[in-house]
Amino acid sequence: MKVKKLIEIFFVSLKLGFTSFGGPIAHLGYFHEEYIKRRRWLDEKTYADLVALCQFLPGPASSQVGIGIGTIRGGMLGGLISFIGFTLPSMLALMIFALFIDRFAFNESGFIHGLKLVAVAIVAHAIVGMSKTLTPDAPRKSIALFVMIGILIWPSTITQIVFIILAGITGFLLYRNQDNTAETELKCPVSYKAGAICLSIFVILLITLPIVRAFFDIRWLAMFDSFYRAGSLVFGGGHVVLPLLEGEFVAEGLLTEDAFLTGYGAAQAVPGPLFTFASYIGTVIGGWSSGLLATVAIFLPAYLLVIGTLPFWNSIRRNPSINGALMGVNAGVVGLLLAAFYHPIWTSSIVKPQDFALSALLFSMLAFWKVPAWLVVVAGAIGGWLISFY
Repeated sequence: MKVKKLIEIFFVSLKLGFTSFGGPIAHLGYFHEEYIKRRRWLDEKTYADLVALCQFLPGPASSQVGIGIGTIRGGMLGGLISFIGFTLPSMLALMIFALFIDRFAFNESGFIHGLKLVAVAIVAHAIVGMSKTLTPDAPRKSIALFVMIGILIWPSTITQIVFIILAGITGFLLYRNQDNTAETELKCPVSYKAGAICLSIFVILLITLPIVRAFFDIRWLAMFDSFYRAGSLVFGGGHVVLPLLEGEFVAEGLLTEDAFLTGYGAAQAVPGPLFTFASYIGTVIGGWSSGLLATVAIFLPAYLLVIGTLPFWNSIRRNPSINGALMGVNAGVVGLLLAAFYHPIWTSSIVKPQDFALSALLFSMLAFWKVPAWLVVVAGAIGGWLISFY
C-alpha cells in the first residue's frame, strides 16, 4: 500500500511538473486544483497552513509546498518523490537547452536576445506584484529603497546578505509588537526528532561548506557550496535567486552575462520551478553531471527546511518577533530584486529603442492582458528574432 501511494505521488507531481506554467503563484493554483479540489489529499485549512509555512521559509515556495504535500501524504520519502516528479521536466529541458546552446553557439541569435527581453518583462512583473504585498506601507518601502541603493553602490554577494540581515533587524525593531492572530494548526507526520536532525544538517552544511571550500580547491565542492548557499538565503521565490547566482558565477568569470540571461529567459519557457535555472548554469559550466549537482545543491535546503520546520511550525508562526523580522526581510527582498532588475537584467538587455518597445509589449501581455507565461516567452523569442533585422 505504501509503494502504491508513493507511485501515485510521483505520477501526480510529474503531471504537474509538465503542466504548471506561470511561476510560483500560478503553481499554488495548480496544486490547489489537483491536490485539494480533485484528489482531496489535504483539506483547505491544512493547505493554507502549508502555504503559510513555505512563504515563511527561504527557498522556492511552490516546490516547498509540493514537498510538504508529498510529506503529509507519504512521509519523508513521499516529500522527496513529490519534489523529483515536479522538478524533473524543467530540469531536463533546461539541461538539454544548455547542451544545445553550447554545441551550436546560438548565443548571439535574435531568438536568444528575445529571451533576455522576456526576463526584463518577467522580473518587472514580479516586482510589481511582490511590492503590493511585501511593501504596503512607508517603512517597508523605505527598507526596500535602502537595500536597493546599498546593493547597487556596493555590488557583491556579501553585500546582499548583509543588507537582507539589516532589513530583518529593522523589521524586528519596527514590527515586533504586531499581533499575529493565527489560530489554525498544521498536522504533520514528521517527528520532532527528525525535524531537528534536518534543521541541524541544514545549518551544519551552510556553515561548514564555505570553510571546507576555503581549504580545498575542488571544483565540484565550490559549485555545491555556491548553489547550496543560494538556495538557503533566497526569500521571495525563484526570481530573487537571480542576483545571488549572478554574483557567484558571472562576477567570478565562470559564466558570461549573455549566457546567464539567456538561460534565465529560457527558464521562463518551461513549466515547473524557476530554481531549475541552476540546472542550466551547472550544465553550461561542466556538462550534465554538473547540472545534476547544481540541481541537488540548490533544492537541498528547501527539502531540509520543510521537513525540519513542519513539526515546529505551529509554535513559530505565533511568535511576533519572528514575524516582525520576516516582514523586514520580505521588504528587503523587493529592494534586492529592484537592484537585480537594473543590473544585470536591464543594462545587458535594453540596448536600443526596439528592445524597450518589445519589453513593454511583453510586460503588458503579462500584467494587463493576462497572457500565459509560455506564450509570452514564445512572443519574446519571435520578437527578438524580428528586431534583430533592424
